[in-house]
Amino acid sequence: MIAPSELSRRKFLKQMGFVSVSFPLLSSCIGEEGMAMAPRVSYEGELPGSIRKASQVNAWLQVLEDGRVRVLSGKVELGQGIRTAIRQVAAEELDMDLDLVEVVLAETGLTPDEGYTAGSNSIPSSAMSVRYAAATARQRLLEMANVKLNLPIENLVLYNGKVKTRDGERVLTFSEILEGAQIEMEVTSPVPVKSRDSHKYVGKAIPRADIEKMVTGKHIYIQDLRFPGMVHARIVRPPNYQSKLLQVDQSGLINNVSGVLKTVVNGSFIGVIAEREYQAIRAEKYLRQHASWTYPAALPDGKDLFKTIETIADEPVTVRNEGDISIVSDTKTIKTRYTKPYIKHGSMGPACSVAMFDGEILNIWSHSQGIYPMRRAIAAMLDMSEDHVHVISVPGAGCYGHSTADDASADAALLAMAFPRKHVRVQWSRADENMWEPYGSAIIMEIEAGLDPSGKINRWKADVWTDSHSTRPNNDAGTLLSSRYLENPKPMKGRGYLGGGHRNADPYYSIPNMQVNAHFFEGPLRVSSLRSLGAYATIFATESMMDQLAEKSGTDSLEFRLAHLNDDRAKATIQKVKEMTSKERVSTGEGIGYAFCRYKNNAAYATVAAKVFVDQNSGDVKLIKLWAAVDVGEIINLDGIKNQIEGGMIQAASWTRKEQVTFNASGITSTDWATYPILRFSETPDIEVTMIDRPEQPAEGGGEVSMPPTGAAIANAVYRACGKRICDLPITMEKLKF
Repeated sequence: MIAPSELSRRKFLKQMGFVSVSFPLLSSCIGEEGMAMAPRVSYEGELPGSIRKASQVNAWLQVLEDGRVRVLSGKVELGQGIRTAIRQVAAEELDMDLDLVEVVLAETGLTPDEGYTAGSNSIPSSAMSVRYAAATARQRLLEMANVKLNLPIENLVLYNGKVKTRDGERVLTFSEILEGAQIEMEVTSPVPVKSRDSHKYVGKAIPRADIEKMVTGKHIYIQDLRFPGMVHARIVRPPNYQSKLLQVDQSGLINNVSGVLKTVVNGSFIGVIAEREYQAIRAEKYLRQHASWTYPAALPDGKDLFKTIETIADEPVTVRNEGDISIVSDTKTIKTRYTKPYIKHGSMGPACSVAMFDGEILNIWSHSQGIYPMRRAIAAMLDMSEDHVHVISVPGAGCYGHSTADDASADAALLAMAFPRKHVRVQWSRADENMWEPYGSAIIMEIEAGLDPSGKINRWKADVWTDSHSTRPNNDAGTLLSSRYLENPKPMKGRGYLGGGHRNADPYYSIPNMQVNAHFFEGPLRVSSLRSLGAYATIFATESMMDQLAEKSGTDSLEFRLAHLNDDRAKATIQKVKEMTSKERVSTGEGIGYAFCRYKNNAAYATVAAKVFVDQNSGDVKLIKLWAAVDVGEIINLDGIKNQIEGGMIQAASWTRKEQVTFNASGITSTDWATYPILRFSETPDIEVTMIDRPEQPAEGGGEVSMPPTGAAIANAVYRACGKRICDLPITMEKLKF
């Protein structure tokens, strides 16, 4: 049985105290067992956004009585290894062994409110906040020991939860220094951080402790939670987005299904609670068969999707305009239209949540990627105070973006309020997951570009048609699926974050005349954040066009890209991939393609190469190998970031080769893995990743940078293998048959 967290807000606040602060910088000294203590340098840059919102040291770490340190982060573990990375930076700054640092992730009232785990911001925002909080705490502990021991700080050594005199005769533990209090002080710049040359953990490939548990089946996911007396629930979904409940006949339910405890009908929301999970499944099936709904033709014909998009789009908005795009480009002008369909998160484990209302506090266990924003949305849905909603993060199946986790938690919350003092577990089905999740928007990108007489790009015009790329929960209850179907429905108040749709639509290359226009539309399907937002589609289009222009100019594709870049870090990733593939040979039907991306045009860099084989008889594509050279600035965990890059490349390969949401006028038709195929293990290519470490540069996230160039590299490789330029994703066999 998995019990609720032993860490409570009340207990945490009770243990805290107040300490004032001022600190000098330390010179180097000698540590335990003759170990040379690392010198500190003054960090005077801007502090991360997370620590500006929660600026107290004790918002980020807590010294425990046994000498260990508990680090607090509002981010959640999605498979990106953030727990390990945070442990590394905390242990580094506090000069502690890794096993003396405990990391607690995402619990309302305990950890900081860091919004969403999204946008490749876990390392630059949360891990760096922990770095500066830990460095500040270290300095303060030395100052307090200085007072107790009446010795200059230069004569003290801090190591593994203790402060010693340099002669080793006098020792104080952290607990003895603090005397039951905590370090409640503001983190301000400058911060004395460990010199990079002295790092023991940061930049190293520290294994993730949870991997072994995952492989052996011992890792606890949200679906594994069990509580004494816990009950099980299912939701009866409408036939499509616009369907409304006319009536549901419950009269025969008890006689046909044993163990049913309660049915909750609220408007068009139907939930059923039973003693056991299979009973809940049977009850949901019975109620679905005995419910009457309206059946409006909710969707357009999926075959005319892109025509529909152009019809319903708003007037274009110019989001970047430089130079004069009307300049004549000789005769070397190319205009191409690229499309990407709706795609799914495709989480291997359907959503799940547990909720329990104890009469005062609504407790929720969730794999949401933003527990505080979700708490605000659920409180708004239930018209209750946020202080009466307590959310604990529990890992779910790996998924980057706005998944169905928040919706499952909203379902559990509604049922727990109707069935108090019992843990209510809501488990979605595969069909629920595939039909109701918020997809990544379909996108059209049309590019017109021209070359000057020297063969360089002198004009670039891009038009992007896109829906929203974030309707994540926050104060808006309407972002939660079930709230829209209640008797007093709460529709969404806005359209979410539209700007993510044209992310990276303005190339990072040096182009004197450039215009980018966004055509926003409110599409027929539910959409929200999906890994890399619009960048996967815009880089697919941009890097396909770069290959087309390179061919038009008669220039090698990599040299063509290098000629249009002014950033040495960008060039280094291209040159590294060129080196990695220099000895690769291609046979008949094979091709190697390349693509480059600087994510968001201001974060991490990646260049990807793909080698494919195209069977010209069947049109089948085999992915042979993928290469990547990536620069995320300072590397925290080498193993973790390589895993991120590899995983992103595999997911992008699956999107590129196979994935698309299908639907007709009645609703979603891609409801299972047969109708929504993904890349199988047997189809996964060999992958080789080289990381370019730049410890002098700020640390950037790497969870999304490899997605965008992978799709383009595969498309460019397909063209080189068979001579067919595929501009409409996915690259299916039907599009390549000769």
